[in-house]
Amino acid sequence: MEETLAEIEFLALSPNRVTVLESLAEGRRTRSELAEATGASQATLGRILGDFEDRDWATRIDGGYAATATGRLVAEGFRDLLDVMAVERELRDVVAYLPTEAMEFDLRHLADATIVTPTQTRPNAPLQRLLALMRDAESVTAFSHALNDQSLSVVADRLGAQEFEAVLTRGAVDSLTADETLRARLRRVVSAPSAGVRVADGDIPVAVTVADDVVNFLVRDDRGVVQASVDTTDPAVREWAQRRYEHYRVNSEPLTAEDLDG
Repeated sequence: MEETLAEIEFLALSPNRVTVLESLAEGRRTRSELAEATGASQATLGRILGDFEDRDWATRIDGGYAATATGRLVAEGFRDLLDVMAVERELRDVVAYLPTEAMEFDLRHLADATIVTPTQTRPNAPLQRLLALMRDAESVTAFSHALNDQSLSVVADRLGAQEFEAVLTRGAVDSLTADETLRARLRRVVSAPSAGVRVADGDIPVAVTVADDVVNFLVRDDRGVVQASVDTTDPAVREWAQRRYEHYRVNSEPLTAEDLDG
């Protein structure tokens, strides 16, 4: 273990070593090409290449250098570690609120996610991010344990210009129908040919909205207070969202205007 950690430290303490090893893993490189990639002096490159040859991570070939099989293995593994740590840093402030047990995909697919959190000047920034995505979309699909009045307003305003489908928990629907204004707005939505809402009796642990090709997670704490908006266009996350929506759809019943009368 200690020797392995020492090798990781050897690479981690020098961005130039990482760049050189990744370059060599891609193919043969001359010292001039490595100098251009790193900005390092020839003396520094000489030490790096010597260290790599000592570890059998690199070999001289045709006037240049290339990674060995183990060198490529190390480069790939270290890149994976860097990617994991980059994602962890992005999610660090919101991971406590993410329903990760329901997110059946590798969190590395959130590496390029847009994360919006509340600030003192913009406490509603996460919700505003979601609303902006919904306003601009031609198609919106959602499954959630909650639907706030502003999201419902956007859906109602876009009727006829936007396809909308959602599966909501019984609790989410009850919260909307408890308010007369929201009940009437929801009735407008379910009566529109371009919209549909279904009700699931079971729990939906995530609040997911797919606006065109963007998958958005609206993340709440245990009190129901929105803590972040996390969205991505990653294909694997979109596929997961489509599968989950279909699961909830087949295990739900349509909400009709008649259900909202009275």
